[in-house]
Amino acid sequence: MSGPRPLVEVRDLKMHFPILGGILRRQVGAVKAVDGVSFDIQPGETLGVVGESGCGKSTVGRAVLRLYEATAGSVIIDGEDIAAMPAEKLRRKRPTMQMVFQDPQASLNPRMTVAGIIGEPLDEHTDWPRAKKLERIYELMDAVGLNRDFANRYPHAFSGGQRQRIGIARALALNPKFIVCDEPIAALDVSIQAQVVNLLERLQDEFGLTYLFISHDLSMVRHIADRVAVMYLGKIVEMAPVGVLYDAPRHPYTEALLSAVPEPDPSLEARKDRIVLKGDVPSPANPPKGCNFCTRCPRVMEICRDIDPETVQIAPGHVVACHLVTQHQTTGATGGTEAEHPKHQQGEVL
Repeated sequence: MSGPRPLVEVRDLKMHFPILGGILRRQVGAVKAVDGVSFDIQPGETLGVVGESGCGKSTVGRAVLRLYEATAGSVIIDGEDIAAMPAEKLRRKRPTMQMVFQDPQASLNPRMTVAGIIGEPLDEHTDWPRAKKLERIYELMDAVGLNRDFANRYPHAFSGGQRQRIGIARALALNPKFIVCDEPIAALDVSIQAQVVNLLERLQDEFGLTYLFISHDLSMVRHIADRVAVMYLGKIVEMAPVGVLYDAPRHPYTEALLSAVPEPDPSLEARKDRIVLKGDVPSPANPPKGCNFCTRCPRVMEICRDIDPETVQIAPGHVVACHLVTQHQTTGATGGTEAEHPKHQQGEVL
């Protein structure tokens, strides 16, 4: 018996940006920012996406919401393929899927008041009378912890954390089911980041939200996510429940990323075996033959330089794209069991 249908189903998503050259500006190549990404997100779940800068994680978030027109692939949200949806039907679908942007200062109109910013989606998608809109704006300000007296102030009067709360309130205005959080804490002070993550978790419980949480902060992703997808050069190289991925990573790139996460205990940090990757990330306009990671992998084999590894499932919900794992599987080894999710044990970020 199959389980519940995922709220979000992404299949073989590709986002290639054309490279134009010559006098006639013809396409001479393409930047393969996203190159065949597939994943599901269940209702109420948070899927974290991590990876180095330039790996394509933010492009995935924008392509999923069709802020970018994908080159290929399908994106099914709540049973409807938005990648093939006509413009007017997509506009009517927008209230169910929203985005929280990385830079709260750049994503808010400096000429609009807080009430105007939060109420803009209501103006666009409803015909409510002014009093009802104002009531909804106040409800949203209460939900994200903003004083109602701030309604007539402008974005420049707020701190980075407060501006991000305004952006979150705007995203919640139309009661969405799915929100893409594109590095929502990257532009904030460290002291404010935990507050915003705790707010997102509380709102998820309160409103039954589903998140695609994009970040380079692996510590925060471990706290908020249920599952984590690791991206490298436009592809997902490993995806697993958060407890499994952090405790028993199987892809060499995942191991290297996790080894770079600092330990709070100085004695543990001093004994930590850090994996330093040599060389630079290849250009997405000219990725290497075979495995994308073969030019930097400390455990590279000859097959890695010639053949792109298939994505294989090594345990329930745990998939890896690596020849090392494939060879290990063929020898009869089995994957480990899922670790219990620490998200529900830790409480709030301190």
